[in-house]
Amino acid sequence: MRVLIIEDETLAAKRIRKMVEDLEPEAVIEGVTDSIEGSVDWLNQHPHPDIILMDIELADGQSFEIFNRVEVKSTIIFTTAYDEYAIRAFKVNSIDYLLKPIDPEELKKAFEKWKSRSVTELPSAAKIDLDSIVLALREKNIPAYKKRFLVKQGQRLIPVDISEIAFFYTEDKVSFIRTFTDQRYMVDHSLDELEELLDPEDFFRANRQFIVSPKSLDGIHHHFNGKLKVNLRPVAGDEVFVSRERAAEFKNWLGEN
Repeated sequence: MRVLIIEDETLAAKRIRKMVEDLEPEAVIEGVTDSIEGSVDWLNQHPHPDIILMDIELADGQSFEIFNRVEVKSTIIFTTAYDEYAIRAFKVNSIDYLLKPIDPEELKKAFEKWKSRSVTELPSAAKIDLDSIVLALREKNIPAYKKRFLVKQGQRLIPVDISEIAFFYTEDKVSFIRTFTDQRYMVDHSLDELEELLDPEDFFRANRQFIVSPKSLDGIHHHFNGKLKVNLRPVAGDEVFVSRERAAEFKNWLGEN
């Protein structure tokens, strides 16, 4: 059994690798990738494995995009944090899935299922109806909020976890991430797009220029004409105001009764 692991959380990837090695000592872990780009490159350069253990939410998007860019010939076992109602869609499409945190017994059953089928019965990626899966997830109103962003710094790609981000802002029509450690990274999304990608529990669109985390707030002051002036940490280059129309919503977001 040859296995590829696609997982962007380092500790999770290590746990999955050890689980596979414990359950299937004869299995060969052909590789571990952590992004859509890295996975596409790997699949274009190597013989496809028997099984791919694939996380859905990766740093640079949803792993479904991999199938749009390369013809995957492997059997797919998705690993997902979606609840059991949402992942019925995967079962309908004859895809094995494992709900995170992964139970070793469930992984063992998935491997046994793979071994018990003939080659013609195995569900390859080519047989996956991705459109129906995505539609089913949307109908269940399961939001796919970003857990991290993959950003460029020179020639390097750096994953930035949501918990590290103080705020997003625009400057000269370019969007940036500002971290709590005062690092600045360009991000390839407009603020309108980011507003859809971010969990509204964790981020608020203060105005046209800023989306802020509650942990970044260093002070809130009443301002002229019903506006709120917000001090951010780290300090933003521009003053940040919340309009009178959004002031009540902003205070409710912060927990005002």
